[in-house]
Amino acid sequence: MIKAGIIGGAGYTAGELIRILLQHPEVEISSVASQSHNGKFLYAAHTDLEGETGLKFDSGLSQDTDVVFLCSGHGKSKAVVEGNTIPGSAKIIDLSSDFRIKGEHDFVYGLPELNKNEIKSASQVANPGCFATCIQLCLLPLASQNLLHHPVHVTAITGSTGAGQNPTDTTHFSWRSNNASIYKPLKHQHLGEIKQSLEQLQDGFNLPVHFIPIRGAFTRGILAACYIQLDKSEDEIKQLYKEYYLNHPFVTISGSSPDIKRVVGTNTAQLHIQKEDGQILITGVIDNLLKGASGQAVQNMNLIFGLDEAAGLNLKATAF
Repeated sequence: MIKAGIIGGAGYTAGELIRILLQHPEVEISSVASQSHNGKFLYAAHTDLEGETGLKFDSGLSQDTDVVFLCSGHGKSKAVVEGNTIPGSAKIIDLSSDFRIKGEHDFVYGLPELNKNEIKSASQVANPGCFATCIQLCLLPLASQNLLHHPVHVTAITGSTGAGQNPTDTTHFSWRSNNASIYKPLKHQHLGEIKQSLEQLQDGFNLPVHFIPIRGAFTRGILAACYIQLDKSEDEIKQLYKEYYLNHPFVTISGSSPDIKRVVGTNTAQLHIQKEDGQILITGVIDNLLKGASGQAVQNMNLIFGLDEAAGLNLKATAF
């Protein structure tokens, strides 16, 4: 059995990880560390786990650990890695933004639909951001065929869980309910990793990606609408997408424009392609906490340890 540890165990992404790993046929949770909940049962923070597990939060990480998931939040993972508190043989999967941009570190960017072979041999993986995951899945097939020769336009909406568990002025219920707002227009932090991946597939790509993020009045899920001027026919583009994602089990090319409820609760991304007035429109939907975070982290773990990529991730969306 693979022994998994989680650092930063009280937040949304950690909660989703725990739920998945408790049911994973090849994994045993060795420790869940949380300074704020040390000594309490896991269900003190994740109330749906009451009756599911008797595990308690620890103050630190068990040394008997094969893989560590870092869920402490942006800016904190780097300190954990540099603090030498992780067993030297343990694999690391970081869910923060600390190691997503290439630099002086050995982390592999953990988008399986882009770097599957590299992830398989990696010791340290940087899990992509949620918006970045959805938008890249919409655009990677075009970049792979050197088809991005005009500015890319993206409008995307996300649920409130994308902002984390601690409430703020723009995430608490009375403000978010029956409301919508734009934030960080054209300068969102995920643009760096999106452009990095597009350039990885299309050498020399340096065109603008105009991204308008929107806060939605719902809890989880992302819908991204990406469009670009393109001379190819709709049928040609659909075939390109089907071929690109042929060996990627969590991406589906849909015959109809998808809605968020199709994928909430799953590790699946659904994409739809249509052409209007010379523009190719790719619409993508994911669950921001699963394919956009914890589900993808488990997908990466499966690849690292040579398991079936989909092990433990047979998650089903609810109809309503």
